[in-house]
Amino acid sequence: MRQHLKPRGNDEHMTGSSGTLLRRSRPSPGQALTVACWLAALGVLGYLCYSGAVGPMRDLAVYRAGAEAVRSGHRLYAVVTDAGLPFTYPPLGAVLAVPLTLVPFPVARIAWDAMVCLPLVLVVWYGFRPLLARAGRGAPAIFALVLAGCALLFPVRQEFYFGQVDLFLVALCLLDLRPARTRWPRGVLIGLATAIKLEPGAFIVYLLITRRRKDAAVAAVSFVAWTALAWLVDSGDSHSYWTHEIFQTNRLGGNGSAANQSVRGLVLRAFKPHLAPSAVWLAIAVVVAVAGFFAAWTCWRRGNDPAGIAITGLLSAALSPVAWIHHFCWLVFALGVIVGDGRSRSRAAIAAAAAALFITSLPIQAQSLMRQGRLPVWPGRALEASLGLAALALIVVLYWIGRARGPTGATEGPPLSAAISPEQLPSGTGQP
Repeated sequence: MRQHLKPRGNDEHMTGSSGTLLRRSRPSPGQALTVACWLAALGVLGYLCYSGAVGPMRDLAVYRAGAEAVRSGHRLYAVVTDAGLPFTYPPLGAVLAVPLTLVPFPVARIAWDAMVCLPLVLVVWYGFRPLLARAGRGAPAIFALVLAGCALLFPVRQEFYFGQVDLFLVALCLLDLRPARTRWPRGVLIGLATAIKLEPGAFIVYLLITRRRKDAAVAAVSFVAWTALAWLVDSGDSHSYWTHEIFQTNRLGGNGSAANQSVRGLVLRAFKPHLAPSAVWLAIAVVVAVAGFFAAWTCWRRGNDPAGIAITGLLSAALSPVAWIHHFCWLVFALGVIVGDGRSRSRAAIAAAAAALFITSLPIQAQSLMRQGRLPVWPGRALEASLGLAALALIVVLYWIGRARGPTGATEGPPLSAAISPEQLPSGTGQP
C-alpha cells in the first residue's frame, strides 16, 4: 500500500515563509517612532486648530467685517467689529477676504485654522532643509518633531488663535526667494504679500541691495498692480487708506502695550509714563535698519542667502511702527537657519534657547504683573521687551553665522526637491 506523505521540507519552507511574512508585517522601530512623532505633531496642530475654532478669532473677524463692507459698499475704515476692532490693513486684504463672507463665521474659523497649517509646513520645510537632508531616513520623524515645536511658538499660536495671515506672507516670500527656479517672475509673490500687509516690503530693499534689481522691480510692479486692483474694486477706501489711514498708527491699538515688540514699541515703553520723542525712535530705527540690512547683505555676499532672508524677515517686523507678537513668524525660518544641519552644538543650543523663550508669553505676563504691582518697573520693562530684544539678538547671531562662511558668492539654494531625495525617505516596508 502506497503511503502519501508530505515532504518535511515543505513544512519548513512554509514555516520559514510565514515567519518572514510576519517579520515584514511588523513595523520597524524607526517606523514606529515616525508614526509616534507624527501623532504628536497632529495632536499639537489639532489642539491649536480647536482652540482657534472655539476662540474669538478677533483678527479674522476684522478681515471678514472688512470684506462685508467691500461687498455692501459701506466705508471700509469705518468698520468696527463686535470686539471694537477697526479694519486697519490695506484695502486688498478686505478684497481677498470676500470668500470668508460666503460661509457662516464658525465654518470660516475652522477652515482658516486648517489652512494655516499649510504655510507652517512649508516654512518649516524651507527653514530646516539642511537638517532634514542630513537626517536621511529619520527625516520624517525629525520633520514632525520640528513642526510640533514650531507650532508651539507664541507667534505661531497667535496665528491660530487670532486668525492672522502672517504665516501666509512668510510662505509667499519664501516661495519667491528660495527655489532655484520659479514658474512665475521672481518677485511677484513678494509684491502680493506687501500689498496685503506692508511689512514684506523689506524684501524689495533686500533684493535691491543684493543686486537682484530685476526681481526687485517685479516685486514693486506686482505691489502696484495688486494695489491698483483693490483701487478699482474700492477706489474711495483705497484713497482714504493711502492718504490718511496709513498714518494713523493709533487705530492699530495701544502702541505702547507689551504686545507691540517692534523697536518703536520698546522705545515707547522705555519712556513711560512720558511720551517718547519721535526723534529717538527714528534714530534708533535708522541704526537698526542700516546695521540689519548690512548684515543681510554680508550674509548674501558670503553665500548664505537663507541667513540674509531670515535677517530681513526679522527686520520687517522690528522696523514696523507696530509689530504685534504674531508678526514675528519669521522666527520659524530663522531658527531653521541657525540650526543648519545640526552639526554645531553651539548653534543648536542658541536655537533651543530662543525657541524656549518664544514659547512663553513673557511680555504679556510681565505687563500683567506690573499692573498688579507685583513686579518692579525696570525689570518689568526689560521682560516686556524680551521677545523684541531677542529678535534683534537673533539678527546678530544670523550675521555671525552668515559671516563665518567663506566668500563663495550669492546663491539661491538647491531646489525644493533636492532637500530630501527619494532614496533618503523610508521605504515603508521596514527591514526584517
